[in-house]
Amino acid sequence: QVQLVESGGGLVQPGGSLRLSCVASRSVVNSIGWFRQTPGKEREGVSCISSRGGITRYLDSVKGRFTISRDNAKNTVYLQMNSLKLEDTAVYYCGVAVCESPIVPIMIPGSWGQGTQVTVSS
Repeated sequence: QVQLVESGGGLVQPGGSLRLSCVASRSVVNSIGWFRQTPGKEREGVSCISSRGGITRYLDSVKGRFTISRDNAKNTVYLQMNSLKLEDTAVYYCGVAVCESPIVPIMIPGSWGQGTQVTVSS
């Protein structure tokens, strides 16, 4: 099965930017979503992009600040995060998903990565 690896997280001040990358072990024809999780809370869908990039979805709280894109030639999905807020702090994961509202993760065993930590702090 496909394996996905996230990177690009880090520590940033409020208002700052980060770009997350999700690299797949092989080409992926599925929609890919970005999810985030904080301790004690369920994983929530942040953004999703269809196989060819024609459909995108965003969590209401990130609309206008986050942009998802994909480069299928590189088997990579990106999440550009601008105007970051304290409440964006979380571990971010990417995975196969259904681009609906809310975004639905497809839990393929072994496909999800370890996530990348995003910390927004002054």
